[in-house]
Amino acid sequence: MMSVAPVLRFSSERVNTAEDLGAGRVSVIVPVFNEVAHVEALLAAIQASPVKKEIIIVDDGSTDGTRERLQAMPLPDDVSVIFHDQNYGKGAAIRTALEYAQGEFILIQDSDLEYDPQDYPALLLPLQLGQANVVYGVRPDRPERGLRFFLGAKLLTHLANLLYGARIHDEATCYKVFRRSLISQIKLECRRFEFCPEVTAKLCRMGERIAEAPIRYMPRSAGEGKKIRHSDGWLAIWTLVRYRFSRVDRLKQASKAGVQPELPFAVSLVRMPGQ
Repeated sequence: MMSVAPVLRFSSERVNTAEDLGAGRVSVIVPVFNEVAHVEALLAAIQASPVKKEIIIVDDGSTDGTRERLQAMPLPDDVSVIFHDQNYGKGAAIRTALEYAQGEFILIQDSDLEYDPQDYPALLLPLQLGQANVVYGVRPDRPERGLRFFLGAKLLTHLANLLYGARIHDEATCYKVFRRSLISQIKLECRRFEFCPEVTAKLCRMGERIAEAPIRYMPRSAGEGKKIRHSDGWLAIWTLVRYRFSRVDRLKQASKAGVQPELPFAVSLVRMPGQ
């Protein structure tokens, strides 16, 4: 069993007050694009996870019936659905969802059933114990991932460790969990799958150390709907290199105190809990 990496620094804006309505709750952010075959099973799996949570689904311009399914299905009290007016990408969906999140913690959940929501408690534990501000789930090495995906993930991990001294084992993992007070400080620019290298690079440049927890993983192939492409791999490499040499003050979100936030991408419909 892999040991959890030490965390050396904490955010000055850490949320601990009982008055905060999101205290102890995790906002599960779920970017969705053309997953009509899986979306209901995925939602059921997330709801079955034994943690205090809200679920924020962003349909990123689906064209296969996912959008219509999410519009028609009754929403439980802990689920919100936001509909982008077109397909912008995974990173864009995460950025939109962050504007709606209310929990103390933020957890990213892919929509393809490769990851098991029963791992949420293990991922959240270092945060709940005050040992970490950010936790990455580390996938086992599974041959079903395919050589291209396996080597690509290894390359990105080694590059992150080389450029940033990150000391992590799985840079490209979907399961990333943050204190909301921390990720809200980061100026995100991603639109597609470069969310992972961008947030890794900026966390490291800001002096954060990434804790890790082992997770389960059931990979699927491109034929089964996996959407990442060769071009996303090259963009991920460029993203890691690019932010290594950026000024730290340009990586942080400007203060928006007293200013009404604007959604980063156009939204056509929002369904709130109970609707």
